[in-house]
Formats: sequence, C-alpha cells, structure tokens
Amino acid sequence: MKSSGTTPFFLSEAGLRLLLFGGKGGVGKTTASAATALECAHRYPESSLLLVSTDPAHSLFDSFAGATIPTNLQILELDSRACLHAFQEKNRQRLTEIAARGTFLDADDINRFLELSLPGMDELMAFLEISRWVRERTYDRIIMDTAPTGHTLRLMEMPDMIRKWLEALDTLLAKHRYMKKLFRGSYEQDDLDGFIGDLATSVKEMEALLKDHQQCRFVPVMLAEPLSVEETLDLIRELQHLRIGVADVVINRLYPESPCPICRSIHDRQQDELPRLFTDPGFAKLRFWGVPMHPEEIRGLDSLRTFWDGLVELSAPSGARPPLVPPTPGRVDDPAPLPAAEMAFLVFAGKGGVGKTTVACATALHLARTAPGKRILLFSADPAHSLADCLNLPLGPQPVQVAPGVWAMEMNATADFVTLKNLYRKELAQFFSQLMPNLDLTFDREVMERIMDLSPPGIDELMALTAVMDIMTLEGYDLLVLDAAPTGHLIRLLELPNIIEEWLKVFFSLFLKYRNIFRLPGVSGRLVRLSKDLKRLRALLGDPARTALYAVSILTEMSYEETKDLVAACGRLHVPVSGLFLNMATPDGADPLCSSVFKRESAVRSKFEQNFPDINRTVVYRQGDLRGDEKLGAFGQLLFQQTHRAAPGSPAVCNV
Repeated sequence: MKSSGTTPFFLSEAGLRLLLFGGKGGVGKTTASAATALECAHRYPESSLLLVSTDPAHSLFDSFAGATIPTNLQILELDSRACLHAFQEKNRQRLTEIAARGTFLDADDINRFLELSLPGMDELMAFLEISRWVRERTYDRIIMDTAPTGHTLRLMEMPDMIRKWLEALDTLLAKHRYMKKLFRGSYEQDDLDGFIGDLATSVKEMEALLKDHQQCRFVPVMLAEPLSVEETLDLIRELQHLRIGVADVVINRLYPESPCPICRSIHDRQQDELPRLFTDPGFAKLRFWGVPMHPEEIRGLDSLRTFWDGLVELSAPSGARPPLVPPTPGRVDDPAPLPAAEMAFLVFAGKGGVGKTTVACATALHLARTAPGKRILLFSADPAHSLADCLNLPLGPQPVQVAPGVWAMEMNATADFVTLKNLYRKELAQFFSQLMPNLDLTFDREVMERIMDLSPPGIDELMALTAVMDIMTLEGYDLLVLDAAPTGHLIRLLELPNIIEEWLKVFFSLFLKYRNIFRLPGVSGRLVRLSKDLKRLRALLGDPARTALYAVSILTEMSYEETKDLVAACGRLHVPVSGLFLNMATPDGADPLCSSVFKRESAVRSKFEQNFPDINRTVVYRQGDLRGDEKLGAFGQLLFQQTHRAAPGSPAVCNV
C-alpha cells in the first residue's frame, strides 16, 4: 500500500450531481455512502445534499444510529412502493382511457394487464423520482446507497423494460390516432400522448444522466475476499459495457500486518487477492482505495466521520508474495441439527455478503455425504451468481455434477420467459394469418403482440425457480438447496406468486372470453403448467415438514436488524425459519483489534439470543478460503450435528 497524497474523485470533485455506491451485499456500501455524505456536507457547507437508499432492505438510519446530522444533509430511505402507488393514483384515469381506445379487447381486459404490469417497477419509479430531483436541481448532490450487485444491474437495465411498456401503451393509442386522422383529416396530440411522451423523456433523461461522467459516477465497494473480488470484477465490466462512469473502487476492511495469528492470516489472504485487481487491462485507469478494518462497528456520527481516516491508494504489488499463514482451525459453536430426511426444499437467506452461498454449498455437500444415494440439486436465485466461484467450477443453465450426489446450476433467469414470449408471437402470427387473412387488424394485432410486454417484472425469476422444480421432478432429485437473493429481493420473490397468479387469471379469462376466435394452444398449455407450478411452489414453501429456511447473518447491528426483518417477513408469508447461522465470527484474542471486534460481536450475539430464543443459533467462526468441494464438505460437517432433526410430528430419525 502507499498513500498518493490525493483523494478519490468522489470526495474531491465538486461538480458531481449523482453518486452511486454499489457492490456485493455486506461489503460496507451503506457505511461508505453515509461517510461520503457526511464528508461532502462538511466540505461543501453551502451545498444541499441528499443521502438516499434504494435497497429494499434499508439500513441507512441504522447506520446513523439516531445521530443529529448536518443541516445541509437530508437522509431518505426511499419507499419505492409508495412511489409506485403515487404514480398509479396520479395516472389511473389516464391508464383507463388508454385501455379504452381502439382494439377489439375491451377496456377491462387491458386495464387488468396494466394494473398487474406495474408491481416490480417500483424501484424504477423511485429512480425516476431521483432523476427528477437531479434535473430540477432540488439538491446539489444526491448520494445513493443501492441494492446488492445483481439487482442494481437490473435497475440500470430497467429503462429497456419501461420502454417496452411505454411502446405497448403507445400501440394502444395508435388505432385511435389513425381513426381520428382518417375521419377528421388531422390528429392533434392530447393529454394521453403527452403522458406517454413525458414518461419516455424522463427515462431518456435518466439514461443520459447515468452515462454523463461529469455529473454521475458509480463507486464499487468490495472486500479483498475471493467471492467479492469475482463479483466486483464482473460488476465493473458490466458498468463499463453500460457506459456508466467508474473512476474509484473502495476495498473495505483491510487488516494490518500483525503478530496476531488471526489478523496476520486474514491480512495475508487479503493481500493474496489484491493482485487480481491490477492484471486486467480494462481496469488500468481505475484507482483502488483501501480502507482499514476498524475495531468498532461503524455506526453513529463520530465513527462515520472517521471512516475515511487511513484511506490509502493501492498500487500493484511488486515481488513475490510470502507464503500464506495457515488459517486458524475452523470452529463452530452449537452445530445445527441435520435437516429432516423428508425435507425437499432448503432455502438459505439473509443480507448480502454474509456467506449464504458458502453455507448453502457446504450444506448440500455434507447432506450428500450423510445420505448416500440421495440426489441433491443446488441452485442460485441471486442475479449476481456466485455458486460457480464458490465451487471453483464452471456452471450454467443445466445441472452439472459437482460431487457424488450433488448437482449445481446457475440459470439465466430471463431465458424461460423469453421462450414464452417467442412462442406467443409465433402462435399469434399464425392465428392472424390463417384465421383472418382478409381482415385489416393491423392495430389490434400490434396490441396483442405487445400484451406480453405488460407482464409483471420478476416473472422471469419466478419462472426460473419453477423451471428448476420441473427439473427436480423430471430428473429425480430428492432435495433442492436454494442460494437465495439478498433479503429485500427474496421477500419480493416470495410475494410474487400472488401477483403472477392474478396475471395468469387475466390471461385465462382473455382466452375464455375470446375462445371462438382466439386460440393459442402452445401458450395456453405453458401458462397452465406455470399456474400449476406456482401452486406447487406455494404449497411447498408453507409446508414445515418439507421446507426449511435458514437465515445466515453476521454479528453486526445492521445485519441483526435485517435478520429481524427477514424472520418477520417469513412469519407473515408462512415460510418456516428452521435455524440461524451467525457467520464469520471473530474469536477472542490478546490482539487489541481481535479483542475489540470480539466484544462488539458478543453484544450482538446476545441480541440474537434474546430475540430468537426458539430458533437454533449456530455461531460460525472465521474459516479461511472455503472454495472447492473438499473444503466446503469439511465445513458442512462442522455446521451440523450428526443426527437428523425429526420432521414436525415425526419420531426422531437416526443418521442415514
């Protein structure tokens, strides 16, 4: 490491209007964004600043811990669903009028599609609101704490989704415009045209803002750990592809050189990961900044103000690295009971960056060893897949055997839905060409072709999950182990079946209403299958004898608060929570850093004990690099007791 004597672009450039912090969950995005907001508030006292969170699992206010903030700074945990609700209420009449114009489908048919296509666009509506604040100069600078990587990238790409939605609305107006022009000789744009045009302009302005490197920058935050490095490299490449400006990368929680064996082991492994950041020529112009590991959790005004103290610019290391210090032997307090032998579905959930993927992989591999002959499928539902990185094997949309009894896959979430849309267009074209070749239904055809663009966002992720369940049935797997998306997006995924079922009902009623002229057998069959799959998924999620959800957390206040939200949401959705893994705990030691971290983690551990007395809590201490099936399998053996937990209402089952 060396100090450059300068500061990062995001702290020194006064002209920035929008600053986004993002990266893998649990790396300190919220802390970095909050500390930056405070630093900017002190550097530019005459400027007005907004610190805003768009992560569904907000933690900004937890980060400030009730502290009084500077008068030129506002903090907002943006309620994206409230933004969507306000949009719906404001424009309900307009959407109803658009639905009523110019197609053989009646207004009720289209209206229901429009109502159901909006849920899931809430984050986009929130982002459009932020874009408006930038355009209208409501604040001099806006600093965003974004969702974890996969969902942030989906948000960056969402303008394409709303563009298709707007094109579908515009198509609904096309026949009305044509008829007006035909009978009146001209057409003058009205309020509905203005509504669509204004929204399209807002989306274009948002895209332009994101790509304006003078006004907008994205700051990736990461840890010097294998999975975080892999995900950050992928994130930077995708941001560069989207032409979103990246100048600085923050590497958080770097351990110092120390005689303490624990600190030294972590420090050496971190230093071993850093060279990968400097070897890609595509990153040559980036500056990497290291933030030291702080003894105390960064919460409250005083600690946030000191977060950037000790910041150094990192340079490519020179010379050979010394041999790595072997990590301390793995240790686990209170191993969890093995899941009941009857279990069909295990879900590993929690805040991003807490080790869900590692614990899910270790569990699958260990269960396969304790139950020879059992077939286990390991699947990732996180858009920022890391199963392949964790297993140290290439994975794709088809199951790959990674160990005896274990197969793994990372599915492209959009693939199944794209296939459905293509089938719909194909059958629709055949319908119009064969049954009505002499009728001029140009406008009606365009409307029908765009119906699929009025589908609820998130249907692709849900279809991917139901497709995996089909694979389980067809290929005879006994158990699905799901590496879930971070908390906020998992909760949304669990809520989606209700919305998708309503959307399917609208489609089925459409087919029934126009059954004498409107026949799409392939699409109808696929939607019927999807409906059955959703019912099967909902039944499975609510069955404690066959489904178990394990919450994975770390011993920080913010992760504790998010775990409380997750457990509460699972209770509301009737999804059973079977255990807690409190991961990456620091053992006590004589070293001041280790001792301080141990004490504050012990305080958080007490909170977990007090608030979750009826849920088994397993404390997992730092384990070192766990990539590869051998290390993961050994880790899994540490995590679990060697007897199966009986299913509810069943006698105890001995270890297989």
